[in-house]
Amino acid sequence: MKGLLKFITCGSVDDGKSTLIGHMLYDAKLLFADQEKALELDSKVGSRGGEIDYSLLLDGLMAEREQGITIDVAYRYFTTDNRSFIVADTPGHEEYTRNMAVGASFADLAIILVDATKGVITQTKRHARICSLMGIRHLVLAVNKMDLIDFDQNRFEEIKKDFMQMTHGFNLESIQVIPVSATEGDNITKKSENTLWYKDLPLLPYLENVDVTKENEQDHFVMPVQRVSRPNHSFRGFQGQVEAGTVSVGDEVITLPSNERAKVKSLLVGDQESDKGVNGQPVTVQLDREVDVSRGNVLTTSENINVTDMFTATILWMDDTKLVPGRNYLVKVGTKVLPGTVMSIKHKIDINTGKQVPAEQVYKNELVECDISLSENMVFDKFENNEALGGLILIDRVTNMTSACGVIEHDLRRSTNVKWQETDITREIRSQQKGQKPLTLWFTGLSGSGKSTLANAVEKRLVSMGHHTMLLDGDNVRHGLNKNLGFKENDRVENIRRISEVAKLMNDAGLITLTSFISPYESDRQNAREIIGEEYVEIYVSTPLEECEKRDVKGLYKKARAGEIPNFTGISSPYETPVDPEIEIDTSRYSLDEATDYVVDQIMKYLD
Repeated sequence: MKGLLKFITCGSVDDGKSTLIGHMLYDAKLLFADQEKALELDSKVGSRGGEIDYSLLLDGLMAEREQGITIDVAYRYFTTDNRSFIVADTPGHEEYTRNMAVGASFADLAIILVDATKGVITQTKRHARICSLMGIRHLVLAVNKMDLIDFDQNRFEEIKKDFMQMTHGFNLESIQVIPVSATEGDNITKKSENTLWYKDLPLLPYLENVDVTKENEQDHFVMPVQRVSRPNHSFRGFQGQVEAGTVSVGDEVITLPSNERAKVKSLLVGDQESDKGVNGQPVTVQLDREVDVSRGNVLTTSENINVTDMFTATILWMDDTKLVPGRNYLVKVGTKVLPGTVMSIKHKIDINTGKQVPAEQVYKNELVECDISLSENMVFDKFENNEALGGLILIDRVTNMTSACGVIEHDLRRSTNVKWQETDITREIRSQQKGQKPLTLWFTGLSGSGKSTLANAVEKRLVSMGHHTMLLDGDNVRHGLNKNLGFKENDRVENIRRISEVAKLMNDAGLITLTSFISPYESDRQNAREIIGEEYVEIYVSTPLEECEKRDVKGLYKKARAGEIPNFTGISSPYETPVDPEIEIDTSRYSLDEATDYVVDQIMKYLD
């Protein structure tokens, strides 16, 4: 028997993915008697006038049956005389593309269905590119509903030609194009008499015989560490799954990113002692000496795995919120999770042509190449070398939802050429010299809320108390440092990122830094908190919009209401209320002196 084949079905809505797999299982007698009986009973009230509806075998959710579409990924396990299979039936609707990408991430082969009456459409191209991005090197194009075009060979050949042209340059190892009818069973498990012109294997026999063995398996051992096991004082083992190569007792391994070397003292495969661990096995590695290793680190015998804090990646954006440069996310590679920033969008990838398209922002279900910067060094490899260390996901830091998935292309040269220069005079020395604890007091609120006025009054009070300060005002900074930035979302994000870095440097100088910026997005304020660190103190000036409009010192609200100012916060652009600010003050309820007294009194808790 050939090895296990993991494959997915994908394609556009109503192309027949669930019906195809259901009919395959039914014809190949791979159902239990009760499953078969239930299918026949359910079909009597189905959408096919009492005829068997094979999609019901996979569309298990009530919403799926009601709408006639697949929403979630349905996994099925089955075995024939020749092979074992795991199939992921993935949704075709554009809204559920993220679910399709999840299915593609586990598969060795993809069956992409197209409706013979429609041919290759945008969703077909999108799914094919996602499959290629996820490392699938074997495709089957199932041209379905051939019965609706009277099994026209010429139409089949046109669709085949279109698909072959579209996938040219995809780095695929095999493409098989098969004419099928999922409802009638043509070319599913046996050859159809309606397509005598088709000379190759039907779908199931092809799947039983296709060779998906990866030729470029690495010889070097690679294991991302999932857990450090220390059941007692005499045992310290590093646990994880072997992602490449083999490891044996006595082998010398390198620990990354610390780059220490040690020999393997003992091995456990599962809970059994062993002399050797191979690719795919869960192992516990005990080394002959103490080394600096924790979850997210990597044990390897390779000298060529990268350690860097900046790289270029190709990602599928899956978030409802658009991607703009400067946004901060959690980046997960292997077992390591680090804060990271999308520094720049290099280009989008056109779904239809594959061409590179300039872009300033990216929307849901678009493919994009971007540069990502991490908070510290991370171990990674190119995806084509090692999928475990070359694949990544981006996680929204506020909602904890997966925003994107993708692959790492290469590191950025400047990440290895530019080093942090340690200086003899440290932040602590500068702070002691000034006799104060450095802080960043981050004033946020709507235009007209009183941020700048209050920040100015607070700074005067702190200086009168003998503190060393620096006030960064939003308007003033845009006269110099951020003169090149506008007010679009990506400009606002970059504006806040730059100010955060400047505030951090001023904290390094031992100063108390006050910043007065609208900073409307919660994710950007979280990014500022991450950059600045524990010195960050958020002060939310919560003056209501109605009061801010009454003040309207600069006449900006009036212009925004008249449509003369686009992207104006509170009117045509949102302000996301701080979730948990350290200090909150509504200036409409206090005089300036009273508000200043209150804020300074609260600040003192952070200066002790």
